[in-house]
Amino acid sequence: MTGHRTPPEPRTTPPDDWITSWQRIARRIRVPLGFLTALFYLFELSRRAPRPAAIVWSLVLVLPGLWLRAYASGYVKKNRELTTTGPYAHTRNPLYLGSILIAAGFAVALLSWPVALVLAILFAVIYVPTIASEERFLRATFPEFADYCRRVPRLIPRLVPGLKPSNPSGSEGTRGAFALSLYLKHREYNAAIGAALLYLCLLLLRPITQQLLHR
Repeated sequence: MTGHRTPPEPRTTPPDDWITSWQRIARRIRVPLGFLTALFYLFELSRRAPRPAAIVWSLVLVLPGLWLRAYASGYVKKNRELTTTGPYAHTRNPLYLGSILIAAGFAVALLSWPVALVLAILFAVIYVPTIASEERFLRATFPEFADYCRRVPRLIPRLVPGLKPSNPSGSEGTRGAFALSLYLKHREYNAAIGAALLYLCLLLLRPITQQLLHR
């Protein structure tokens, strides 16, 4: 026994940085936070009566958000190829953009600043590191991703007249057609079902609750 410590074995993998570490945490807490946010939304709904005009105006955001998510889900082939056609020709993250529109629409429906603040925090805590982590994976997996990033914005499409959409492969017919099978595989119809249930709550939850309490 020499009294010297055995030197540590060399690392075979680099240590995790904050993006990787937080993405691992975000993946675990995303679903519980989603349920908590829904409960908070229903709690706010129990405290304030939604205005019919606000519910109608919310459709201006919710319906395009649902359409964008459904449209994007019919194009993306996760981990198999870099999708650059359809909505991905205008924004690199159409699914997340659709989610933002849907969340903003339901905040408008309730006219609740606390709900809007909670949704904004949820996006910053969950989706920002998720996007960063996914982009790191795509950059390492697909050599053409760097060029794609130079031409297509991360989230908000460029509203420039005459701007040609990104389609570097030039093969819209083989790689870029919307596929119903992908839409069904990704179960994107769940977003529409969830939105419909939430609208039913906006319209019926308070009247039903009041009738039960006054019996």
